[in-house]
Amino acid sequence: MSGEDEVGIPEIVVLPIDGILDLHSFRPADVRYLIPDYFAECRKRGILDVRIIHGKGSGKLQRGVHAILGRLPEVVAFRFAGEDRGGWGATLVQLRPLVERDA
Repeated sequence: MSGEDEVGIPEIVVLPIDGILDLHSFRPADVRYLIPDYFAECRKRGILDVRIIHGKGSGKLQRGVHAILGRLPEVVAFRFAGEDRGGWGATLVQLRPLVERDA
């Protein structure tokens, strides 16, 4: 019963808000909701540099993540991580600071 309780209701996953989002334990369908929610929490905490670990694999998840990032107004820039931080299996994201009207 991965990710669901005994009656089939998805379990709530509590993530540490530390600027590193590892997508390996999430379903690809959940990523489009997870990323904006995670970014909102990061910005509330003043975390503006985020590393998303999507893995290398076929590249499908990475392309999906990059498509999401390209549509989010809170994203200033994003790029693949350096080899010491995951290479093309991770993406570094710079977020806009939270301002009063965003809160």
